[in-house]
Parts: sequence; structure tokens; C-alpha cells
Amino acid sequence: IGRALEVHAITGQTMTELHRLDKGHKLDYKVLKIVIAPERALLHKRIEQRFESMLKEGFIEEVEKLRANKKITCDLPAMRCVGYRQVWQYLEGQLDYDEMVFKGIVATRQLAKRQWTWLRKENNAIWLDSTQQGYLNKILQLTADFIES
Repeated sequence: IGRALEVHAITGQTMTELHRLDKGHKLDYKVLKIVIAPERALLHKRIEQRFESMLKEGFIEEVEKLRANKKITCDLPAMRCVGYRQVWQYLEGQLDYDEMVFKGIVATRQLAKRQWTWLRKENNAIWLDSTQQGYLNKILQLTADFIES
């Protein structure tokens, strides 16, 4: 969030707007694209574990501190980050704890789905399953072969 706020303060544009401006720029070098992804069921389980871990490690307190700053409102683009809006709504009494957790996990899954869709559109990307034994060695081999070519 800090970075997004900084970019907006400096440029007057959101990070999304800046990324759109850069589309179509051709690189002067070759790129090795490797996508490391688990099976979807495992990804969903890890998303749930991560969100619950964030809550245990002080996420609610972080949002409370943000809410204390009168310049920061729930309507800011930075507050659209996964989980922040749900915790904000919880702190305002709009959601109970269980609803907040559920909606935070759902929002994270939706973000992961959009990222997955974006990655599938990447041309020449090599997909590796992070649950398969030896995937790190495969990455090293792919990288070595790429450097040698």
C-alpha cells in the first residue's frame, strides 16, 4: 500500500494506469518466462492459511492504524488491496469476524484467479507445478540452457 500511495502522490496516477502506458514496449533482450504454480486446490488452501496467518500477525491492528489517519479512507485505491476493505468493514461493524475472514479469503481467491488468467496469456511461458519434486532443479536447468543459448 505504501508503494501505491507513493506512486500516486508522485505521478498523480495509479500503478495500473502507469502499467497501461508501458504496454507494447519491446524489450531489447530475450526473456525466460517460468510460471511456478501449485494445483488449484492447494492454492486455495494456502490462500486460506495465509489470510488467517496475516490476521494472527497483526493485520487488524495494521488496518486500525490506517483508519486512525484521517487522510486515509476506505475509498482510496490503495484500500482495494485484498483484505484491507474486508478488515475495514469489520472494524466499522459492517461485517462480523467470520464474514470478514470469509470475504477476505474469497477476495484473495478472486485475485489469484485474475493473476492465473493473466499468466495463461503469457506467450512462451513454461509452467511448472510447485508440488512436483525436482521443480527447482528443472528451473536451474531451464535457466542454464537459456543462458547458454
